[in-house]
Amino acid sequence: MLRGFARFLQNYRSLLDDAQRDALTCLRNRKTFDDVILRLFAGGAESSAEQGVWLGIVDIDHFKRVNDTFGHLYGDEVLLLVAQLMQRAFRQHDLLFRFGGEAFVIVVRGVDRDTAVSLFERLRLAVAQHLFPQVGQVTLSTGIVELTHGRLISEMLDEADKALYWAKQHGRNRAALYAELIASGQLQQIA
Repeated sequence: MLRGFARFLQNYRSLLDDAQRDALTCLRNRKTFDDVILRLFAGGAESSAEQGVWLGIVDIDHFKRVNDTFGHLYGDEVLLLVAQLMQRAFRQHDLLFRFGGEAFVIVVRGVDRDTAVSLFERLRLAVAQHLFPQVGQVTLSTGIVELTHGRLISEMLDEADKALYWAKQHGRNRAALYAELIASGQLQQIA
């Protein structure tokens, strides 16, 4: 009976994990993002000058072209390989999500701005240097924002998305930090 209960518990945990993970990449899925972020801030992990929390929206450049040219099977392979490169580029405690389509969200904790940007750059370079079977070179664009306690997650996601859009409009294959774009006047902050 105890063995049967242990098997039931293992199956239950597996089902829960399946509901929280993207089936293709095995990264956390979009559904779990809000819960994870709320728990992160409820745990007192708000950013400070010494210890920041950074969010990056990462998008595969020209992904529609990959699917249209090579087919969805190769598109799926690109998604899977990018997810694997992400897991290698980031630290074990960083939070990786597949948001849908070719978009990913990564949350980096306990680092300053320069370290956060260098982690996203490490991923960008790893992907750009990787030779994807059949497809060849793939690049990423990223919009980065610092998460701050007391602000709406949706606002900060929107800011990261604006930085991502800027990166795509200015040549792709780059990471853009929202605060730097605002400070330099390259983006206008909407109150």
